[in-house]
Amino acid sequence: MIYDKLLTKESTLAVIGLGYVGLPIALEFARQIKVIGFDINEERVQMMKNNEDPSEELESSAFEGCDIEFTSNIDDLKAAHFFVIAVPTPINSSNQPDLGPVLAASRTVGKVLKKGDYVVYESTVYPGCTEEDCIPVLEEISGLTFKDDFKVGYSPERINPGDKQHTIRTITKVASGCCAESLENIAKVYELVVDAGVHRAASIKVAEAAKVIENTQRDVNIALINELSIILNRLGVNTYDVLEAARTKWNFLPFMPGLVGGHCIGVDPYYLTYKAKNLGYHAKVINSGRYVNDSMGFYVGKQTVKRILEQGKNILEGRVLVMGVTFKEDVADIRNSKVLDVIKELESFSMRVDLIDPHASPKEFKQEYDMEVKRTAEKGIYDAVILAVNHEEYRHMTEADITEYMNDDKGVLIDIKGMYRDKIKNLVYWSL
Repeated sequence: MIYDKLLTKESTLAVIGLGYVGLPIALEFARQIKVIGFDINEERVQMMKNNEDPSEELESSAFEGCDIEFTSNIDDLKAAHFFVIAVPTPINSSNQPDLGPVLAASRTVGKVLKKGDYVVYESTVYPGCTEEDCIPVLEEISGLTFKDDFKVGYSPERINPGDKQHTIRTITKVASGCCAESLENIAKVYELVVDAGVHRAASIKVAEAAKVIENTQRDVNIALINELSIILNRLGVNTYDVLEAARTKWNFLPFMPGLVGGHCIGVDPYYLTYKAKNLGYHAKVINSGRYVNDSMGFYVGKQTVKRILEQGKNILEGRVLVMGVTFKEDVADIRNSKVLDVIKELESFSMRVDLIDPHASPKEFKQEYDMEVKRTAEKGIYDAVILAVNHEEYRHMTEADITEYMNDDKGVLIDIKGMYRDKIKNLVYWSL
């Protein structure tokens, strides 16, 4: 069994893609078995060789005691017999699935695939993608036959960036295989690093569907709260006050309003609606939820402009400071950050917008969005401050701290996540 060979280090496990998902699980496996960590980005590989996490999620101590070889050389993968593919599955500008990375990773593995090898996909995809899109690539490139020569499984990632409580070891893993034997082998391999246990799914499609509906469910629920916040704003009622009251009922679901970006919740529903459309069904609820959530950045921008105008100021000369540009708090990940929609809306009114963030890489942000982001900002020059991401560094500021950024006593504070509700007495205050 492949499991036994991995355990005795006769065989090696390889993780393809060493980002937020791939690196943590590669290191966990490397504490138990022999691992090859592969990434196409040589700069990132060199950082990991120096015990540095390019995603800034893991401390250098996480690399200690690990039997792992980091590489960007495909030839090094020839030594592996169990491959875990954990590359991104983004969407394109038309909100359609971009399978480029996962198919490229499949081609890479196909070049080194041997008889008896296992390939497990962790990348989030629509149900059927592994068998309909990925496996044919493995067969074409390797010249081998699926099931007869190699086995394939699917085990969706459940990493929550920035979450130190829910980790690989504490989150139940869903695993699937192409047959009973492969399922058992794959499940036992994951049981090496998952203390919470492994759920053996009925099929690869079931595992794929389970993953994609997890984030779709959250997306739809957040969309409902976001829509309610728009209605409550027109009523002149604070959304967080309403949620606080509603939460006193035992079965109320405690979702919060906000910007829904990132590489999971803001992306995965589009994989499901894409597949549904191919099957001849228009997903009404899911698409409506996506529309609401994708609109929130522009809504926040308009509310900011409205409140600045109410102070009798000239918008064309207005200046706004945006605090936080990552897709969520306490992470460095800037992928699909909906803060960008807020910025674009403000700029459409010819306002000058400055950005600061304690975690985002200025270099990466410039490359990705062609915008400047700094660690700190000049004080005394802004008409409004938008607290867009509730990083730890921003949670303990006082009203006086925020006021220092304003250019007069008519400053506007836009507090997207409601961090400073009931704490602001003098500034013009608004939150979702």
